[in-house]
Amino acid sequence: MSWSISGIEHLRMEFVMIAREPAVSKSEACRQFGISRKTGYKWLRRYEANGLAGLADRSCRPDSSPLRVSGDVVVALVRLRKKHLHWGPKKLRVLLAREGFGPAETPSVATIGRILLRSGLSEAKGRGRPRRWEPEGPLSEAQGPNDVWTVDFKGWWRTGDRKRCEPLGIRDLYSRYILCLRPMARRRTEEVKKVFEEIFGRYGLPGVIRSDNGSPFASLTGPHGLTRLSAWWRTLGIKLDRIDPGHPEQNGSHERMHRDVAGEIEGQPSATLKEETKRLEHWRVEYNIDRPHEALEMKTPGEVYRCSSRKLKDVRPYLYPPGLALRRVNRKGCILIGGESVYVSEALARTEVGLERLDETGWRIWFCDLAVKEINLKRDVPRRLTAPVLPRPPQTCNLCPDNKV
Repeated sequence: MSWSISGIEHLRMEFVMIAREPAVSKSEACRQFGISRKTGYKWLRRYEANGLAGLADRSCRPDSSPLRVSGDVVVALVRLRKKHLHWGPKKLRVLLAREGFGPAETPSVATIGRILLRSGLSEAKGRGRPRRWEPEGPLSEAQGPNDVWTVDFKGWWRTGDRKRCEPLGIRDLYSRYILCLRPMARRRTEEVKKVFEEIFGRYGLPGVIRSDNGSPFASLTGPHGLTRLSAWWRTLGIKLDRIDPGHPEQNGSHERMHRDVAGEIEGQPSATLKEETKRLEHWRVEYNIDRPHEALEMKTPGEVYRCSSRKLKDVRPYLYPPGLALRRVNRKGCILIGGESVYVSEALARTEVGLERLDETGWRIWFCDLAVKEINLKRDVPRRLTAPVLPRPPQTCNLCPDNKV
């Protein structure tokens, strides 16, 4: 056992002086000081070898360490950390390998973490809260690039010139490749649609687009949550994924990217919105090309992503099954059925819908492969009201003998 009282070096000296007396039993001296015989003989040997200096505590550091990190590695690690302040040990370890340090020279992830901590380049963090949720809902799985794209607006902040910066982020779920990270002046459908037209023209079309339930991606009142923007996606053959309201964790990888933007861009905003736009684009390129990703086995998104084979220019109008009557939705969201104006949805304005007859007065309205509404002309459509024709009163003339015209 070890010493358990204060003034440790003084007690060691006292023990040595007593135990060295010829008439004193060393075992009895150990019992008197509350230490084991092994500990007692150790301090006696150290005193005989080095005198009183041998009773001081020695460093636990080994005389030699085959895993010791070289100074060049530490210098390179500090330089890389200062260049990428928000990158962790796993990503920095990949960068060290890129700079030519071999497997024997490159320290482990835990060692890199300790070096950063001792250098004052990171802070010790707790384990955090345990996860208490599980994703819900029939969300699509991404088995390859362009299977699922995720889209969302990053929370806004103000630049130095007091301009509002609210980036629109579009990202491939499988490869984590950021397709777009662009500040938008407004969330208007027309402006967001122009951005998607550009992205579709550059990268092709995805199979699914996943979004939250906010504007302009989804509506809480429209059929199937359709908006003019998401209805346009559907005409292009893109399916729609929506997370549950109040559950951003179901789009967790996209939200994680937003946290990186908040730490590296939003935390130190530029002087002008124009400069901030350039910084976001530079950050996007670095994220795609240079930054290794743990979910990709430390590959970069650019190494995994490939453009879609489905091109925007090759899209043809949706072909409804035979037997469905086709109607064009006007700008107010209405169509004509049997001479009656029937409201469908303003989200479907200027699109084509199909009508399936159910009975003499019943119809089902289809938008692409989505049944958006069922209508009964007798029950649901108010008839036009016509004003009753009243008999005209007889006209009289005082000049006529019979007083009639």
